[in-house]
Amino acid sequence: MATAKEKMDEANAKIKENTEQAKAIGATYKFALDGDGGGTWVMDLKDNPGVTEGDGEAMCTIKMAASDYVDMVEGRANGQQLFFTGKLKIEGDMGLAMKLQKLTEMLK
Repeated sequence: MATAKEKMDEANAKIKENTEQAKAIGATYKFALDGDGGGTWVMDLKDNPGVTEGDGEAMCTIKMAASDYVDMVEGRANGQQLFFTGKLKIEGDMGLAMKLQKLTEMLK
């Protein structure tokens, strides 16, 4: 199974390939992923599209297990389901969290 870091590296490459599409989302997200293979990444979909490892400022913070993140971006889990079952927590702008579906579609 892929790790969250591998998925973030893939996301970074796809964002760099589709900078205009990424900028259209117009937000910064922080992913705080816990458990095996977890870590913190900031995804800039605004000024300088890309993903950087480490903590930083974000308009919306997503907290979840690293394994659930991998399942979500690989299509085995649904972000809304994870949210409603308490496995995905959101801090900050809830409206931006709703754009996550568009983001996960872009990253597939």
